[in-house]
Amino acid sequence: MQTSSASKRLLHGQMSESFVTAMFLSLSGGLQDAYTYFFRGKVYANAQTGNIVLLSQHLFAGDFLTALHYLIPLVAFASGILAAELFREHFQSLKALHWRQMIVLAEILLLFSVGFFPQELNLLANAIVSFSCAMQVQTFRKVNGYAYASTMCIGNMRSGMEALAVWIVKHDPKALRKVSHYLGIIFLFGVGAGLGWVAVEHFATRAIWWSCLLLLICFALMFIREDLEDNPAIEQNLAEIRQEAGEIDHLLKEELHEEHEALRDTLEHKN
Repeated sequence: MQTSSASKRLLHGQMSESFVTAMFLSLSGGLQDAYTYFFRGKVYANAQTGNIVLLSQHLFAGDFLTALHYLIPLVAFASGILAAELFREHFQSLKALHWRQMIVLAEILLLFSVGFFPQELNLLANAIVSFSCAMQVQTFRKVNGYAYASTMCIGNMRSGMEALAVWIVKHDPKALRKVSHYLGIIFLFGVGAGLGWVAVEHFATRAIWWSCLLLLICFALMFIREDLEDNPAIEQNLAEIRQEAGEIDHLLKEELHEEHEALRDTLEHKN
């Protein structure tokens, strides 16, 4: 029974970890960062390292009011990570909706509300977008089994170049496939940022609603249960796993046989 259950888990995956979902999440992440930077006072929604640098600059310059514009998104981002984890702990056993879908729905509602805020409320708008970004990056952490971030690029770049080094040294096709995943995610984030700038130019305050549309697509996609048997790449991986398991089984049998023969020879020698 346990083997059967494990097989079922192997044969079915979650759309929340598929590349098509990661594609829309990355586009949305880039758009959110562009929106807060180009329209909401040059504050980063995702890149908190940049906010820490700017926060420190203004603190050391004695400009405490401007420093607040970077401190609040920073605290909001940290709070978003905490909220996502608490949400997962309380709702991961929910049947009607997957807990990740509920996070995406919360993101959509939060970002939609930001589209009504005038620029006098930039501080609050940036805090909400940062909170939303943090929930997203904490909730969606894998694409086809690879760890990634949908709202920032530095980790993806590191992992992509690490995989590229493995491919250069070992010519492992799996490593090259990994590189393509990370470069694709970085490219899509950049496209999302460009679209964010265009959206700000044409729609100003309501440009963030394009991010809501992208997230709505993700929400809908997660109703689909991906059949891994129909995925050629995963089917190939499963075949390789079966082959390796067979080889290990064969080696173990040979070792057991040799040990049995040695034990029998020892007993005969004693007799």
